[in-house]
Amino acid sequence: KATVSVLNCTYPLWCAAATCGMAARGAAYALEPLREGFGAVATGVSLATVELSEAFVAQLKADMARHRLLLFRGQGEVSGARQVELSAALGEVESTFYKHPRSPHPDVFRVSNDEEEGCTFVGRTGWHVDGTFQPSPFLYQTMHFHAVCEGGDTWFVPLREVYERQSEATKARWDRYWLLTGRGVAHPLVYKHPVTGATTMLFHCGTSFCKAVGEDGGAGTDLTFHAPDALQRELTAACEAALPEVGVKLAWEAGDFAINDNVANAHYAAPGTQNPRASAGLRILHRTTIAGEVVPTKGDGRKSIFKRGY
Repeated sequence: KATVSVLNCTYPLWCAAATCGMAARGAAYALEPLREGFGAVATGVSLATVELSEAFVAQLKADMARHRLLLFRGQGEVSGARQVELSAALGEVESTFYKHPRSPHPDVFRVSNDEEEGCTFVGRTGWHVDGTFQPSPFLYQTMHFHAVCEGGDTWFVPLREVYERQSEATKARWDRYWLLTGRGVAHPLVYKHPVTGATTMLFHCGTSFCKAVGEDGGAGTDLTFHAPDALQRELTAACEAALPEVGVKLAWEAGDFAINDNVANAHYAAPGTQNPRASAGLRILHRTTIAGEVVPTKGDGRKSIFKRGY
C-alpha cells in the first residue's frame, strides 16, 4: 500500500474512495486520508483562485464534519485578504488576538519564532481548544504557513477518541466537570459537537487559561469548585497517550493551508516551534478564527454558564 508520512510516523494510505470519500465527479478537490479515521489531505485545488461558490463551501463544511482536519498542500503564499475571504465563507471571522505589525490583515494572527516577524510562544502553554474564554469557542481556524522551521510541528488529537479511550469510571467523572475561565465562563468539559452531535471536549491545559474546575452532582445541582491543576495534568496525559494512536504530529511544509475543526480537536504547538531562527529557519504562520455559533451544550441540555465572584 502507498503511505503518507506525518513527522516520523508512517500510516497506511487506504483507498481514498473507501475511507475518505474521493471527491465525486465535478467536486473541487480530491481527498486522501491523513491517517486512518482522522484528517484528510486535499489535492487538485488552488485556494488562491478557486471560486468560493455555495457548492464549494458546502463541500468544505461536509468534509470538515467528516474528517475534522483538512490539509491543502502546495498553496504557495495565499494573501491575507484571500485567507480572510475564505474564512468568512465558513462563518463569521472573529479576531480576539494581538495585531502584530507584520500581519497582512487585521483579521490575520501572525505567529513566528522571531518576535520581529510575528507573535512568539503561541500555543506552547499546553493542549487546548482555542477560544475557551468565550461563551462559544471558535468553530474553525485556518492555518497557513508562509515559512516553516525545523521542528516547528503542530500536534492534533481528535477529542471524541480521547474521551472514548478512557475507562467508564473516568468518563463518568469527566462528565461531571466544568472548566471556569478567567472571564467567568464555565464550560462543560464533555458536551456535544454543535454540528455533528458527536461527543467532544472543551479545555485548555495552560495554567493562565483555566481558573478552576467545577464538579456537579447532576442536573439542577450547584457546582463545587477546586483547583484545576490535577485535571489539567490528567488531560495532558490523556492527549499525549492518544497522540500516537489516533492523532497526528503534523510536520508543516511551506505553502500548507489547513482548516481545523476547533471544537472537535485539541492541538498543541511542539517545542520546536520556538527553535531559534538562526539555526532552524524562520517560521511564519497566518491564522484566522471563525466564530462559534452555539453555546456548548451537554447531552442533557445544560449549557455553559457565567459564574461571578469565584
